[in-house]
Amino acid sequence: MKVYLMLLALSAVVSFVLTPAVRRLALAGHVFTPQRQRDVHREPVPKLGGVAMIAAVLVALAIGAMVPFLDGIYSDPGPLRGLLLALAVVVLMGVADDLWDLHWTLKLAGQVSAAALVAFHGIRVEAMPVGWIAVGNEPVQIGLTIFILVLTMNAINFVDGLDGLAAGMAAIGGSAFFIYTYLLTRTINEFDYSNLATLLMAVLVGSCVGFLPHNFNPARIFMGEVGAMLIGLLLATAAVAVTATVGDMQEGFRFRNVPAYMPILLPIAVMALPLLDLGMAVVRRTVRGASPFSADRGHLHHKLVDGGWTHRQAVLLLYLWTFLIAYGVVALNFIDWWIVLVVVGVLLLGAGYLTLHPWVRRSRSARSTPNAPNDPEATRGLET
Repeated sequence: MKVYLMLLALSAVVSFVLTPAVRRLALAGHVFTPQRQRDVHREPVPKLGGVAMIAAVLVALAIGAMVPFLDGIYSDPGPLRGLLLALAVVVLMGVADDLWDLHWTLKLAGQVSAAALVAFHGIRVEAMPVGWIAVGNEPVQIGLTIFILVLTMNAINFVDGLDGLAAGMAAIGGSAFFIYTYLLTRTINEFDYSNLATLLMAVLVGSCVGFLPHNFNPARIFMGEVGAMLIGLLLATAAVAVTATVGDMQEGFRFRNVPAYMPILLPIAVMALPLLDLGMAVVRRTVRGASPFSADRGHLHHKLVDGGWTHRQAVLLLYLWTFLIAYGVVALNFIDWWIVLVVVGVLLLGAGYLTLHPWVRRSRSARSTPNAPNDPEATRGLET
């Protein structure tokens, strides 16, 4: 655990230190997020912050290669080589998009290329943990892997709409996944605690934590396409890597503290809000005849801000939902399921009431004063 925490801290420090330098570079190159009707910021904000995040990840991975504790990961260079090549594609495509706002088809091609590099270098969906259904056909493994990675990269990209939202949600969800994968590794192998998924989550969480002080409202820099694709790529790659140890898991799951449904449930829990937002966006845009990749102002975070929450309040609310869902699932490893269900259920109901409070307040106000004009405080547009 100490080695993983050391790399997490290193990634955080590098990300924190490099972000101002990247910001100055973006300012010098006039790389700003354009002012669009759907955006909530009022002034141009430089982007490219994801470059600092990806540099932090690479530095931490390079230092990790020197630590004997992690020899079990680095002894097989194929998977990491594929991941590094995929990160190179993420940097090139992400920076190009931040500079020139590429057409969505080009961005999708870049995402597919990055995912294919990961899959062809050995990180693949080898089993579906539900029922332990093995995926033995290599083309199917590769296809499923590419689909999952591209889906996750787009989900993170869609949710990256408020200052600090994507980085904070990734840090919270990634830390929950980090705890789970470390616990799993200790359960199935008492001699070697090195695990690729745990390593990826440590360096990802660190890069997000280091970037967040610069990105939280009011943001001084945005992560841009590079950061969003980085988060999605590492989250999905870690989730896919877990399936490679299903054979070992079957033996390991004799222990009570690692339920058999966790390999599929926890990645879904970590990505619950981004995937929900992605699904709603695709349906919404398809119904009105637009491209699923076209932009609009109908995301969950937009609804919260338009509904009555300030920018920071909306972000903190989504942090709360991410924490309750991700850590509620992790708690199943330690506590009886019915206790978790009751406690987390009550907390989720409370979070639901808190989230809907502005609408409830306006509804009550309208019923109590049906002939009065709308309360300007309740209906005003919120400043970011």
